[in-house]
Amino acid sequence: MLKTAITLSDENYYSNEADWQYMSVSQYKDFSNCEAAALAKLKQTWEPEGLQKAFLVGNYVHSYFESKEAHAKFMEENKDRLFSSRRPHGLLKDFQIAEQMIERLKCEPAFAQLYQGEKEVILTGELFGIEWKGKIDCLNVDEGYFIDIKTTKDIYEKKYDPYWGPGSNFIERYGYLVQMGVYANLLHQKYGEAFVPIIAAVSKQTPSAAALITLDQMKIESDMSMLEENIDRIYKVKMGQAEPSHCGTCEYCRSHRRITGFINMNDL
Repeated sequence: MLKTAITLSDENYYSNEADWQYMSVSQYKDFSNCEAAALAKLKQTWEPEGLQKAFLVGNYVHSYFESKEAHAKFMEENKDRLFSSRRPHGLLKDFQIAEQMIERLKCEPAFAQLYQGEKEVILTGELFGIEWKGKIDCLNVDEGYFIDIKTTKDIYEKKYDPYWGPGSNFIERYGYLVQMGVYANLLHQKYGEAFVPIIAAVSKQTPSAAALITLDQMKIESDMSMLEENIDRIYKVKMGQAEPSHCGTCEYCRSHRRITGFINMNDL
């Protein structure tokens, strides 16, 4: 196991060094989807198409609700990727939608009343013998809850999920249950108290839908049990103690996996 040598901050939280020294929920989900792709991404030999744009859209919304200063800094640092080269003062379409999502949340008094506390809180701790990191959008220690803002295509859309089955919602499909479970565990380690997780969801539709969502604790525990079962294998792959498997269908596998023989049509 690596000894953690860096203290996490806003400046280095998303750094490659931090990703090697700490496990995170996003990294865990990457390895759960495809070990080969996750390891290549961690080694910085490959980056998925569109990853940067999705990350920027999320940070556009999050930075606004962090503070005016944080949002202004984000806009300045990323102006070349936010604005059209043909119209220097015109936001690209994805970020116009991000503006719409911000306005949708701003007009909800219930969200404004609840979204009170310390913003962008970095947490670290040990889970299942491994050092973890997490970053919470809004933490209210006095009231005992934390909130994460989630942007999604459609809050009410139901789709099939390999684990949760048909009719699963976006919280189940995108691993937000395990994310909130990990955050709650790290908070309990730090404060010795139980914290209630809440998701503030806003859709990418026009107009956007918005909702404040509480979570099913039994479903969180189910996802945390699955994490406990899988994390030893994932950590061994990350540390080079086991060979990564290929999912065979993701973006990385489509471009990197070679043909080594025939497959039967029934295996498609």
